[in-house]
Amino acid sequence: MMTLKSAIGWVTLLAVAPASSKEKKAEDAFAPVSFSKEIAPILVKKCVACHGPEKSKGHFRLDSFDWLMRAGESKSAPVLPGQPEQSELVRRLTAKDEDDRMPQKDDPLPAGPIALIERWIKEGAKFDGADTKAPLITLIPRAPHPDPPAVYRHPVAVTALAFNPDGTELAVGGYHEITIWNPSDGKLLRRIRNVAQRTQSVEYGPDGALLAAGGGSPGQLGEVALFNPTNGALLRVLGTLPDMALTLSFSPDGSRLAVGSADNSIRIYEVATGKEQLVIQQHADWVMSVAWSRDGAHLASASRDRTARIYAATNGDLETSYTAHQGPVLAVAFSEDGQRVCSAGRDKKIHLWDAKEGKAAGEIGSFEDDIFKLVVYEKSIFSCSADKKIRQHAMDKKELVRTFSGHNDWVYSLAIDGKSKRLASGSYDGEVRLWNLDDGKAVIAFIAAPGYRAMEKSVSSRE
Repeated sequence: MMTLKSAIGWVTLLAVAPASSKEKKAEDAFAPVSFSKEIAPILVKKCVACHGPEKSKGHFRLDSFDWLMRAGESKSAPVLPGQPEQSELVRRLTAKDEDDRMPQKDDPLPAGPIALIERWIKEGAKFDGADTKAPLITLIPRAPHPDPPAVYRHPVAVTALAFNPDGTELAVGGYHEITIWNPSDGKLLRRIRNVAQRTQSVEYGPDGALLAAGGGSPGQLGEVALFNPTNGALLRVLGTLPDMALTLSFSPDGSRLAVGSADNSIRIYEVATGKEQLVIQQHADWVMSVAWSRDGAHLASASRDRTARIYAATNGDLETSYTAHQGPVLAVAFSEDGQRVCSAGRDKKIHLWDAKEGKAAGEIGSFEDDIFKLVVYEKSIFSCSADKKIRQHAMDKKELVRTFSGHNDWVYSLAIDGKSKRLASGSYDGEVRLWNLDDGKAVIAFIAAPGYRAMEKSVSSRE
């Protein structure tokens, strides 16, 4: 795919004769070192793991430019502009003593990157980003993601799936891709490339013109991107995050996208412009699920910190907290009228509570393991669990309506298409199943791993 940046590059190549390799090297030798393009990638790859928000050895952090310029417990300036030989960062990178050298318990940084850092400091240690407090990972220009495997040797866990608005297609997260399937017969329709390594959440916009994907590489990178689901074009990267994007949801009118991530934050983006409108930092652990009320006025979240919360969607102000869970909360959803919220997770039951005051309004038990996902449809709550089952409960009476059995592994993801009255589910072993909502019967089962093996069979013919 040709991005705007690459298109501009092609226009330049057509207009100007290319420089020789010697001329290019000469130009690079005289060009100032870019912190964002050249220094930040080195620090992210080699240093942030031990000197970041989760771990800061020697009370020194360098996960942002602002933190990089602050002294740790040694009290020595990490970077003295114009004086690489006096900068603690350079001293640590070049130390002969392995207990003193950075990175510790790893190979020394090669001479090339060290020379680049020294040169950047000698040139004045200039910052060329937009915000000195921004995580370094967000400053690094996005490179195209690797292509997915042409043929999968092993299935990947189905942690994300979504129907398009008219129910004719089912999007499934893969490895560096999103695959699009026909939910009627389980046939692969197309593959969307240039996607982050893992996709944790995927959702179509209300009109079907956009497909949002959230994911990344664990502990390294989070990404939220918008794609054209028809031709697979990457339309916009809404955000690059310091850790995985775990959940996302379009507002009911499709104008905003809420994203929860492993950096404990919730971000809300304006879809049309890509602008980050709000950053909500109320949770003390990963944000596992976000959901909008039907009127778009409120946003709910679930976190590993054992709480579920509700915010005003306009300004992100905290309105309600629910604290009765006895373990990490992995899923949250509003009732259709927005008066109640259901949340669930590791304590193996669905909690129902008042959306306005956060007071408990009942529980649904009898689960055998963690509950990963909740979907409210009409008067029912659908849930999937590590006990390999999907359940449908009546929200008002809290009674079990139906159990969908057939998966052979943990069921991570759910999606419902109201038009065809079908339920889709995805499990850890890579299997996707389609079910009829009216009678609970399984219709199609397939492995969502292109080329892995032919499993486009009806469940009735296989079981």
